[in-house]
Amino acid sequence: MFENLTSRLQEIFRKLRGKGKLTEKDIEEALREVRQALLEADAHYKVVKELLNNVKTKALQEDVLKSVTPAEQIIRILYYELLNILGGEKVDLNLGDKKPGIILVVGLQGSGKTTTCAKLAYRLSQEQRRVLLVGADTFRPAAGKQLQILGEKIKVPVYIDGSNPFEIIDGALKVAREKFSDVMIVDTTGRLHIDEEMMNELSELNKRYHPSEILLVVDGMTGQDAVNIAEKFNEKLPLTGVILTKMDGDARGGAALSVKAITGKPIKFIGVGEKIEDLEYFYPDRLASRILGMGDLASLVEKIEKNIELEKMAKLEEKLKKSKFDLEDFYIQLKELKKVGTFEQILDMLPYVPKNKINVELSEKEIKKFLAIIESMTPEERRNPSIINGSRRQRIARGSGTSVQDVNRLLKQYFQTLELIKQINKGKKSMFPFFR
Repeated sequence: MFENLTSRLQEIFRKLRGKGKLTEKDIEEALREVRQALLEADAHYKVVKELLNNVKTKALQEDVLKSVTPAEQIIRILYYELLNILGGEKVDLNLGDKKPGIILVVGLQGSGKTTTCAKLAYRLSQEQRRVLLVGADTFRPAAGKQLQILGEKIKVPVYIDGSNPFEIIDGALKVAREKFSDVMIVDTTGRLHIDEEMMNELSELNKRYHPSEILLVVDGMTGQDAVNIAEKFNEKLPLTGVILTKMDGDARGGAALSVKAITGKPIKFIGVGEKIEDLEYFYPDRLASRILGMGDLASLVEKIEKNIELEKMAKLEEKLKKSKFDLEDFYIQLKELKKVGTFEQILDMLPYVPKNKINVELSEKEIKKFLAIIESMTPEERRNPSIINGSRRQRIARGSGTSVQDVNRLLKQYFQTLELIKQINKGKKSMFPFFR
């Protein structure tokens, strides 16, 4: 997420830190580079102008220029200005007291609207809400079927009976009340472009059903186009929030930086992957941290606590304390790591990691290979890796569809990890500080 923008900003900060004391000229030069980086990330020029004017005014104050760490002070100012532009605080869904609360999900085709409806339904069902998915997109023939398949996958009921959106929603409301559903998520009609017919239909849906939330789904990788789409929808509908999809790639980031400032509507969720669970609440402070390369440890800890079996990891830590860490344990560690997210997603949440210097794709492939290699070993080999000689390595490589070099690389990684564990044990530090 924001790989190019973050790399550019980190390079600018590195130059600032290298200067020690800063002059007004140093600050202006650095802010010119920040402006260029933000514009290349496709942030709206008005947003960039306001952001940097505020940063410059505060950065040129005497207490900053005379500070022992002026570069850090400027980064701190930039962080808080970014935070302000992103919305300041997380904005929760407001479903009110009415049951069921209705969420109208709107957007153009290709933005990931239908998939996002299912992701949102999954997230709310995980929060113990009784959800009904409603397929009211009658323009795209496959939309209802797609929603049904996704609903079955996440075990959330789907209603699609009817020939037009109003008939479908009326029927869905009846079912929702019978089943005591808390919330109805309505996938509305999308188009390849914004047209009068589409907007009139959405306006009528709003007038008839008075939804608690109207959420616009936009593709986060389209930069200013996403902001333009949000502006046009906001002119015709009382939007309550925005969901940015496809934020897991190297999105230019302009949409996230500009949507709230230009439309006044908060970003409520961001899509960070293709899996059904890859929809996150939007935290402006966490995103500002990520953009500046300061990581997002809060989100990482949440993912670890949600996905990793703490009891299993506690048993593993006991073994680690005694330096009795074998390949079965190494296998468990790799499997648990994959639950948290891809290697790239984890790196994205770690502070000050030079992601542009790490071959993420190779690392992902390596983990898959390592798991296959360990699965091809005998129980004895897993428990006592030192017995794995040349002929055993050849057999394991054949059985796992890898090479002897891959097996050697795994064993090297394992023995290096074992050595690290022994060193940590000498200092009596916990291997899993997040669980403390």
